[in-house]
Amino acid sequence: MSNEPILQVNHLLTQFHTDAGNVKAVNDVSFEIKNGQTVCLVGESGCGKSATAMSIMGLIDPASGEVSSGEIIFEGKDLLKMKKGDLRRARGNDFAMIFQEPMTSLNPVLTIGEQIIEPLMEHKALSKKQAKEKAIELIELVGIGRSREIYASYPHQLSGGMLQRIMIAIALSCDPKLLIADEPTTALDVTIQAQILDLLRTLKEERNMAMLLITHDLGVVAEVADYVIVMYAGKVIEHASVVELFANPKHPYTKGLLQAKPVINQRKEKLYTIPGQVPNLIELQPSCYFSDRCDQCMSICKEKNPLMKQLDNGHQVACWLYEQEVSV
Repeated sequence: MSNEPILQVNHLLTQFHTDAGNVKAVNDVSFEIKNGQTVCLVGESGCGKSATAMSIMGLIDPASGEVSSGEIIFEGKDLLKMKKGDLRRARGNDFAMIFQEPMTSLNPVLTIGEQIIEPLMEHKALSKKQAKEKAIELIELVGIGRSREIYASYPHQLSGGMLQRIMIAIALSCDPKLLIADEPTTALDVTIQAQILDLLRTLKEERNMAMLLITHDLGVVAEVADYVIVMYAGKVIEHASVVELFANPKHPYTKGLLQAKPVINQRKEKLYTIPGQVPNLIELQPSCYFSDRCDQCMSICKEKNPLMKQLDNGHQVACWLYEQEVSV
């Protein structure tokens, strides 16, 4: 694995406009992904994970929101400064995304084959015949039998697990260097979830892709991640290697997430839950956003938002409990 980052996100701010005010869905977020690395972006619903992915892909609807500031550097080029045509050519070709709900992401009136060959003809300039043969190869690659029959099928004729495999085939069709997967197993049963994760891991290793996996499932994180980024209320609050984060979580929120995870063969009278509610992202105060829910809250937590601090083993955390550490 190369140590060079393929993607660098620097101080990203993405806002959505509402009648009540601007929602800071992605609030000064910075991270990087190295070649061949799997980075998991974790946090509860509404923390900004999907908005971060959509910002990277250039898919924020200008009618409802915008990337207000920051940089998204992919292979040395700032995606935010690209012309629309150049960005469209890069999207799907150099980096691609698997969306959360395959049934709503696929066009119900087009066959599976038509939807796989479209990026192949657009980005790879293949003829329709060449694209069809490649599409059939891709269907087989993602573990679906009867590939020619599936090629001619419509989305409603396939199961959720098969549709998710088709979404993976479409995302991989142009051999992207970075694959973004947004909750790719959410709507699937446990057995199919495991199969999809195994497929993603195998394909990633075979192709030496970088992968940004968005999830709230810590079991998935433990299974596939090299590195973990924890988000809360639009901000990154902790990041570390997966081994370091699980063995030695630092932020009270991360500790709460890990504590709330069910453990097999460990009887608990009641599953742990983090008390309180996520703050209103329109009315954010100049304080630690987790302070109202934190059992270690101090007076400074109510006064200032903590900076990210560098700890040992490459571990970084934004928390006033580590005030003596180096800010980054």
